[in-house]
Amino acid sequence: MPNRPATASGYGPPPILFGVSGPAPPDDSDDLGFLDDLSAQGISSYEFSFVKGFPWKEARCARFGAQAAQQGFRVSAHAPYFAVLTAEEPDKARMCLSALEHTMKLGKDLRAPLIVAHAGHLKGREPGQVMDLIRGRLDALAPKVADLGVGLGLETAGRQGAFGTLGDIALLASEFSFVRPVIDWAHLHALSGGGLVGKERFRTVLSFLKDSFPAWMLSPLHTHFTDNRFGPAGEISHVPYGQGTLRIGPLVEAAFESGISMVVISEAREWESHLAIGAELREAAGGLEATPRLGRRAASGLVSFPDPVGVEPVDDRFRPIKANRAVTLSNLAKPFFPNGYTKGDLISYYASIAPTLLPHLRDRPLSMSRYPNGIGGPSFYEKRAPGHQPEWMRTLPVDSRSAGGEIPFLCADHPESVLWFANMGCVEVHPFHSRHPQLHHPDWAVFDFDPAQGASWSQVVAGVRLLGVALERLGLRSFPKLSGSRGMHVYLPLRPVYTHARVRRFVKSVADVLVAANPDDLTLAWDKRHRTGKVFIDHNRNAFGQTISSVYSVRPLRGAPVSAPLLWDEVGQFANGDINIANLWERLSSYGDLFLGVLNGDQTLEAAEQALQLGPMPE
Repeated sequence: MPNRPATASGYGPPPILFGVSGPAPPDDSDDLGFLDDLSAQGISSYEFSFVKGFPWKEARCARFGAQAAQQGFRVSAHAPYFAVLTAEEPDKARMCLSALEHTMKLGKDLRAPLIVAHAGHLKGREPGQVMDLIRGRLDALAPKVADLGVGLGLETAGRQGAFGTLGDIALLASEFSFVRPVIDWAHLHALSGGGLVGKERFRTVLSFLKDSFPAWMLSPLHTHFTDNRFGPAGEISHVPYGQGTLRIGPLVEAAFESGISMVVISEAREWESHLAIGAELREAAGGLEATPRLGRRAASGLVSFPDPVGVEPVDDRFRPIKANRAVTLSNLAKPFFPNGYTKGDLISYYASIAPTLLPHLRDRPLSMSRYPNGIGGPSFYEKRAPGHQPEWMRTLPVDSRSAGGEIPFLCADHPESVLWFANMGCVEVHPFHSRHPQLHHPDWAVFDFDPAQGASWSQVVAGVRLLGVALERLGLRSFPKLSGSRGMHVYLPLRPVYTHARVRRFVKSVADVLVAANPDDLTLAWDKRHRTGKVFIDHNRNAFGQTISSVYSVRPLRGAPVSAPLLWDEVGQFANGDINIANLWERLSSYGDLFLGVLNGDQTLEAAEQALQLGPMPE
């Protein structure tokens, strides 16, 4: 199958890349000739079987990876079989983690989006006990691999007593940004007693995947495929294709109907079986080329969204085909951005990012920043729930001095919530810094670097880097992101036990240190006339009721830029506008949610306050 992008329109089959698993070619082999030979046989992906060791070193992997990337080949690697996450003996556990780390680093050299690994075995232990053990192993591995841009693909188990149900992998992927699912269809076939017969059985698995993982994590879904023999305990061995009961055709049909793009790696022992699986895959996919998949598209077709929104007409409006809650959409073709992106594109973006965005919005009141006619038209803020929202949308009571009591704010609990906000013209998402019912205790602090007139981007970068050093020396974890507009934001996750006033005082105290260290670039001057040529650190953003553009929020500017998280090493490598609704997905696929750590609000301020010589808060 050709290596083509996912269809943005929702029409036609999703792309399915066919690949094979095999050993590393000899060191002196002709990489271009090797790849050309694979391509001539309809193979566009190759998985290195490092299952017994590491025949290649970093430089050799980098040379092959560069050639493969130039040829449009997708490369992956399978970690050694002994490199599991369930070893209890400390020395063996360290060896396993070292092997996984090394495989992932070789994967980076190969330019592989992920490496594949087996999680391990229960060995008579309770599943919950093993899950806690694996969490501990991943906690130890994370600092070494989370920033590589290579996913750790945990393969589904193939035998009774092995760890790795889809539910287990989904839970770990939600907690560790670098974990990915890898589906071994032969394993699932064996454990189901030969149940993967017919497209409906495959569709059931794919539906579970779509419900359990964000769409970008399944775009594409990495899978293994071969025919097999099995018994009551699970898989026994691979067999030549056609001697068992597992077939690729129904999988292709199910993927097509489910709208999931996929990489299928044949793990057959015989080259003839590789070719037979590939030929049947291409035949099945070819027969689906011209068939409509999702109905009318919501988006314009300018962007390949991981989870394209298909709609059907309802009177003069539209209803999302896959929505679980009643929501209607309107004016999908209305231009919203000067470069041609439409309201339908905005809706489709928020539909695709919803599983990643919603944990950051959970239980937070939202201010609505509305652009009903696109970013070129008039805009306004709306805080109070308008009253015409769907019945299923939850409201949260918020104290308001100006209103003399409580007013209801909307919050986003479901994917359909963000669809509704986008349909209302809410280009941006503005959440509170605190969650209900602890609205007076924020669970993060925000450092907002806002360049004044005459200030440069390099001054913003200098200030943010200085803050990163300061917070590290104070023993605090922090997370930078592009604002998507002019400046940058740095988030400091907190245990929700402090008042807004105390958090604001802390941010100002740190900012005072930064300004003293770099007065040429940074300022805390409240009078705008005194900020010219400098970057203002707005500590008042941390007051109760203040909001700031959320991570993954679109900003109302040309090109639909996104407020995107960065690694600390990337600060200065990206500027606002570099990451937008069209190219964010590649970053997510490589790094996962870089703001996942913000959700772990377990940090306290007392030690840092003492270091800054801050006394008790006045009554």
